[in-house]
Amino acid sequence: MKALLFLTLLLSSIYANKTDFSVIVHKPFDAALFDITEDYDRTITAVGFSKEYKPNSNTQKSYTNAFDYLASVSQQYGSQMHILKVDNKANIILSKISNFTKFNEAVAVVKTPTNGYFIGGYTMDGSLLIVKLDANANLIFTKTFGTKNYDRMNNLILMSDGGVLAVGSSITSRSQHDSLFETGLGNNDIYITRFSKDGHKLWSKKYGTQNDDIGIDAVEARDGSIIVVSTSSYNKNRDVSFMRLTENGNRVWLKIYKHSIENEETIVPRKIIRLRDNNFVVSLSQYNQKRKEHIRLVKFDLYQNILIDKEIFTTYPSTLNDIKEFSDGTLIGVGYVKDIHNTDGLAMVLDSNLLMLNQEHYGEENYDVFNAVTILHNSQVAVAGIHTNNDSQESNMWITKLNKDASMSQISAHIGNFHLRLKELFKDEIAQNLLTIKEDLSINLTHESLYFEVGTYKLTTKQKRFLKAFSNKLLKFLSANQAYINTLEISGHTSSEWGTNNFEETYLKNEKLSLERSFATLSYIFKTQDKSKQILLTKIVKGSGESYKNRMMLNDKEDKAMSRRVSFKILLK
Repeated sequence: MKALLFLTLLLSSIYANKTDFSVIVHKPFDAALFDITEDYDRTITAVGFSKEYKPNSNTQKSYTNAFDYLASVSQQYGSQMHILKVDNKANIILSKISNFTKFNEAVAVVKTPTNGYFIGGYTMDGSLLIVKLDANANLIFTKTFGTKNYDRMNNLILMSDGGVLAVGSSITSRSQHDSLFETGLGNNDIYITRFSKDGHKLWSKKYGTQNDDIGIDAVEARDGSIIVVSTSSYNKNRDVSFMRLTENGNRVWLKIYKHSIENEETIVPRKIIRLRDNNFVVSLSQYNQKRKEHIRLVKFDLYQNILIDKEIFTTYPSTLNDIKEFSDGTLIGVGYVKDIHNTDGLAMVLDSNLLMLNQEHYGEENYDVFNAVTILHNSQVAVAGIHTNNDSQESNMWITKLNKDASMSQISAHIGNFHLRLKELFKDEIAQNLLTIKEDLSINLTHESLYFEVGTYKLTTKQKRFLKAFSNKLLKFLSANQAYINTLEISGHTSSEWGTNNFEETYLKNEKLSLERSFATLSYIFKTQDKSKQILLTKIVKGSGESYKNRMMLNDKEDKAMSRRVSFKILLK
């Protein structure tokens, strides 16, 4: 399987490849990340746990019984919720560990409209936790809830009203004095609780059979009802159920996938999502009689109708722990792929019919797993999981960023390197005051001979002469570095006047003119390039009209001549 090597030491505990966007955080004992989201400032936040140490307050106490001593130190090391935030240069800008009195683990993170977070998890002694944080991860409130028995949360889902839904399981009580809610039906019951955005518990209910039932995941339908996926285990069998609930938790229907006794096949649900067409896809692991697991994806509608049931067979046993849908209907799933000696993180791209288009494996010669994926604003994806170094027995927190095709994204920290290289490439033009290059890789033309006359968009002879020499240099550079290039923007600009006082007419005519300037420049550059550069341009170029939005100001006054221009900007992957 493909191995990804981590070469450069960023800090004493953080490693990242020189080019690949991959951050690994080493902590004492095991650590892991289970969920990930994008923040409104384009940073990435993930949650999981790391192990913390509690000093023994009875260090001076003498023990005559070894078991008494072991009991006194058994709670010194344990899990605490850990929240990590990284920027687009793969730098860790926030690393925060909870200080709850009980050891606990976080399993899910969702965004709030104010750029804060809801984090869901559970304590190691069986209570459930919901934590609300502000944008800087400062605590707003904590809710501890559940039954007096052992409870476990498997996911936390953001609802359309701004609240959250906790999905998990609860051990059944056998006390005859408990109500039916507390007593339950079997060993474990599906346990679902809904909270408002302010943390008020709206309802809490159990569902299940006389078997061992566990709630795995849920999603809100467009009409406000809730689709829950769960398991029911008995003897050596395991069934999968889909259940539709009203917004108040009342069951509408139940569909069960029975364990195949004849083929000795077992299926295990991993994740359910709602698609843009308002249908649903659930990712399952299917085990054959030899206990080899492969991926199974089922698409169904709100009324229990199965639309697609697809099994995906790969060379090695594989599973998708999480899936998300892009705006064009393709999907990306992440999980793991393993052989006898090694487990790698798996990323898989699928079309809208659930056919596999591509897959990539990431990791070293040990245990690596992708647990969660989120689609970013630029159609890249961020992934959270577990990485284990070679010859190590401790797992580490892992955040990585992939492109839409599941290839590894490059660290945008290279922008500084690109800036210096572009300045060197165009040093003569900069010296002649023909252009300037900013650190964000925007290129502005600064010589008066390169501006447009009022109301015009056709290129002059001087503009064409400059653009030919400029584009030949630039496209040769972009072609040599196209693995890092996402977009070349060519933007047209205007000054703010138009000879009319009508605001609407002024803006729209300037917008049209700025588009014409962008297109005139783009088309001239395209026509002067050879076929290979033209093919490159079809992949990266983007023309846009900015009207007078970015007019040039000098001493708080508009420089109308300088405003009538085109500009360029390079966006990296």
